[in-house]
Parts: sequence; C-alpha cells; structure tokens
Amino acid sequence: MIPRAYRGVGFVVALFVLVQLGALALVPEFVESGYQPVENPQDPTNSVLYIAAILVMTALMLAAFKYEFDWAVRLVIVGTSAWLSWYVFSALFSPVLAAVPALAVGVALLVHPEWYVIDTAGVLMGAGAAGLFGISFGVLPALVLLSLLAVYDAISVYGTEHMLSLAEGVMDLNIPVVLVIPLSLSYSLLDDREGESMEAGEAAEADEAAEAGETAEAGEAAETEAEAPDIEDRDAFFIGLGDAVIPAVLVASAATFLPEAGALDVPLIGLNLPALGAMVGTVAGLLVLMSWVMKGRAHAGLPLLNGGAIAGFLLGSVAAGIPLLEAVGLARFL
Repeated sequence: MIPRAYRGVGFVVALFVLVQLGALALVPEFVESGYQPVENPQDPTNSVLYIAAILVMTALMLAAFKYEFDWAVRLVIVGTSAWLSWYVFSALFSPVLAAVPALAVGVALLVHPEWYVIDTAGVLMGAGAAGLFGISFGVLPALVLLSLLAVYDAISVYGTEHMLSLAEGVMDLNIPVVLVIPLSLSYSLLDDREGESMEAGEAAEADEAAEAGETAEAGEAAETEAEAPDIEDRDAFFIGLGDAVIPAVLVASAATFLPEAGALDVPLIGLNLPALGAMVGTVAGLLVLMSWVMKGRAHAGLPLLNGGAIAGFLLGSVAAGIPLLEAVGLARFL
C-alpha cells in the first residue's frame, strides 16, 4: 500500500493541476467577456502595483488578527470566494444563474467549512483568480510578478517570519486561503479543530499548574504537546492557496499572449508549449517542496514553485522555437 504521506502528495498535485487547467479553460471566456481589468497588460508596473496591494492586504490581515477582528477576515475571504466563483460559473451559465452556485459556495463555507468544502472553494477561487490575472499580465509582467513574489515569500518566511504569523492566524478560520491535504480518509477538519481547542485548554491549565509549582511534569508535558509532530503522525497538512495561484498566472499568461507558440490540440483548453512547460515546472517545484514539508518544517513555497514555472516556461518557449528575448517580452525594448 502507498504510504498515506505519498497519497497526500498526489492529492496536492491534483489540486494544483486542477487550478492550472481551470485557469486555462477560463481564459478564452474571460477574454471574450471583457474581464481584463487593466488597459495595458504588457505594462510591467502592473506587477508592482499588485505586489503593493498584497503588502497592504497582509498588513490589514495581521492587524485584524492582533485586534481580534478575525470574523471580519473570514467574511471578506468568504465573500471573495463567492465572487471569484461567480466568474468561474459565469463561463458556464448566464450571469444571473451563475450567482446561484456562487452563493452556494459562500454559504457552504459559512455553515459547513469541512476540508472538502474548503478545497473545492479553493480550486474554484484559484482557477478564477489565475485566469483573471493571466489575461491581465502579459508575459513580462507575469515574470516580474513571479520573481518579486518569490523573493518576498522567502523574506517573509525565513526573515521577518510575518507570513508564518499570518498563516497561524488564518488556520483557525476554516477559509480557502489554505488548501487542506488530508492524509487519511476518515479525517475531519471540523473535528480536528474541536480537538485542538480542547488540547489548547488542557495545555494552558498544565502551564498554570506548573507556574504555581504544583507539578513541573505538567509543564513538560504541555511543552512536548506543543512540538510539531512528524508528518507520519499527522492527519493532514496545509499549503497556501497562493502557492497554487501565482505560478498558474504564468501558465494562463503564456496561453493568452503566446497562443501560436507551439500550440497543442487539447480539448476544452488553449494549451501551448510555454504554458505546458510552466505547468510541468510548477509540479516539479511542488514535488521538491513536498519532500521538504514531509520533514515537518514550514517552508516558503513560491521560490521553488515560481522558479519551476519560470524555468519550465523558458524551456517550453525554446522547444516552440521562440527566441528567449521575444518569449519574455524584452525584444520590443531592444
């Protein structure tokens, strides 16, 4: 039997591929519907503005957690999930009909945020976001975006560590900012959260007892419980939705702005060699990332994922016979 850890890796790879394929399938519909939110998708400053928006949102979320406005963050994310889901469903139904399943996604997240609800909403949200950003960022702006975010992710995880604080804040909200990867068929996120709350209370009582001098062993036990368990002892692990969305932006951008570059005849999606290379490179980076995560430590995902996507894109462009300067969008500046 395949170890459950490897089943978990297979599951997370499937989620990433679904986001990528969903974005590719949505790109033609989004372009035809005029959903492109920027006037000039080839302007690299679009990437800088987007990163500035990320910094502002990160600061607001950290402030919300500090001042106990967690409920506001949850409502905003659930609303965003329903909104992006509407874009996805509008590719299949009329705008009015699309509102029905989109609202159902939001309601499900509010009333029953089990792992499969969160992951389903995450895939819809991720595909919609990657598709929208893919048609809004030309290849050069997309490459700038992925490069800068990879550096930012590394700094925020290994340097300032504020991304770890952000992840800790959203974990208890049961929202599709993170994808839940169950390692057993019987896993329940809701039951797990209830168990964690009870353990936290018991640990707090043990700490108080130790501080009062009643028993030093209780403090040691609480300290042991707080240590991160080995991956084989866990029932699930988590990965940020942004790790799936950001590299998928390059996939969608390559399909949108280099449509004739080694076009592949694939049903339902517009796929070419640069986009396929970015997809394969992302999965390769994901597999390396998962090998690190299996060791029980938190890691910055975007350096590997974005690096893999960019390398795969470049290899796919070369295979399609496109000069690299033209593929990355620099030829027009020379």
